Amino acid sequence: MWIDRLRTFAAALWWGSLSTLGLLVVPMLFAKLSSSVMAGNMAAQLFSAQTWVSVGCGVLLLLCLKRNTAAAQATSAPLATMLIVAGLLLALLVEFAVAPRILARENLKLWHGVGSAMYLGQWLCAGALVWLLPSRATHQAATMIG
Repeated sequence: MWIDRLRTFAAALWWGSLSTLGLLVVPMLFAKLSSSVMAGNMAAQLFSAQTWVSVGCGVLLLLCLKRNTAAAQATSAPLATMLIVAGLLLALLVEFAVAPRILARENLKLWHGVGSAMYLGQWLCAGALVWLLPSRATHQAATMIG
């Protein structure tokens, strides 16, 4: 069903964009740019854009779960919903609670650590969704065939 594919695509996009930004792009900025301040400012803008990618993917996932009644009734639906909401909450907390403190250079070591931990938490939530959602769609297809 198309909604299962859309749901899987949104989860993969969320996790993949978090992975690419956090594991490749931002470290490369700090390695290649001449100034760590310049790299930090660019990273902040990229992380802010990532927040809105995360919100878009999370909302799309929630809508897909709501629309697909078979998926919503599956045993893993409450877990998927909890992972989506947790990931969204972490993304928004980083954007509106942690990032302003980092940009203001307020206790930089502490807030950078908190932000990194929240980003990792969001990455784990999105990764768990990538792992969880396709297996449910595969299970549904197998029960339809058998």
